Amino acid sequence: MELSQTRLASSSDAEAAARMQTDFNAEFSSPCPELHELVPRFRRIIDGTDGFVVLSGRQHDPTGYALITLRPTIYYDGPLAVLDELYVRPALRDQRIGTAILRRVIEEVRERGGGEIHINVDEPDTDTRRFYERHGFVNVQPGTEDRMLCYLQEL
Repeated sequence: MELSQTRLASSSDAEAAARMQTDFNAEFSSPCPELHELVPRFRRIIDGTDGFVVLSGRQHDPTGYALITLRPTIYYDGPLAVLDELYVRPALRDQRIGTAILRRVIEEVRERGGGEIHINVDEPDTDTRRFYERHGFVNVQPGTEDRMLCYLQEL
């Protein structure tokens, strides 16, 4: 299987996706739930209708992954998608794996009737911002010059 070949994850992929997430968070020194907590959470998303996971590479040794959650919105008949995570193993970056994953995400969101995809990116992460901008994502309100910002509050 080609490194950038993508597929939707099944329930049996939950552990592989969770391991990718722990690797992602470790790379950036970000807090992360324990693997035993992540696996059932991934399985719940994969098996449900509120999101999906895209994997690239071999089944038990993925090269990258994306986690997308879906929610209803008044602005479209279909869901609003949030690209919560997109990760490619560091040694495999710059091989168009991220592009293949993102294209599959967009295709899947369209197939599910989605009207919009949101992505939160840290401002200093210029490489990631350039990646998404190269693929048509913007951080300004369409039709204006007003930058969009994400606010959060942990509960």
